[in-house]
Amino acid sequence: MTRSEADLRALLRELDDPEWLERPQHYNRGEAAARFGGLVTRLEGDFGAHCTAEQDTQESSEYGRVIVPGDAAVCGTRIVVCVSRFGSLALVCADNPGAFLGTEDAQAEGELDGADLDKVDRALTELGYVVVAEETLELDYDGPSRLPRHVERPSWWHRFFGFF
Repeated sequence: MTRSEADLRALLRELDDPEWLERPQHYNRGEAAARFGGLVTRLEGDFGAHCTAEQDTQESSEYGRVIVPGDAAVCGTRIVVCVSRFGSLALVCADNPGAFLGTEDAQAEGELDGADLDKVDRALTELGYVVVAEETLELDYDGPSRLPRHVERPSWWHRFFGFF
């Protein structure tokens, strides 16, 4: 689901419950696995390639990642989709989180094709995920949760995709 920047920031604040760091209170592991499996199947069909999937990440608020291989992408750079345990949040990036300053930067550098990004965004939206831009997740975290001490400059990415 595509939302405005203000709506996304409001959603991040709404999902931020300091008593539940790794997953929300009413988290359903089976539902998360089924939706994630649907995402993997959809991306494999859309890109015509086997996608690597890592799921049920331990001690993390990230549920898992789907990696579209570079040879299936127009620009030759792999596409990584990170899925949070919270609110069906999803992040799309070229190569790896943090490799570029977001999808616009990756497109400007010729590492991410707009049509490929549209395929991924469409799949996520149709499966009920909320796509959050990497730039939004990299904003300084200022919520009520106590994030791990090993994080020097906490961001919203650390809150909803980081390790605890």
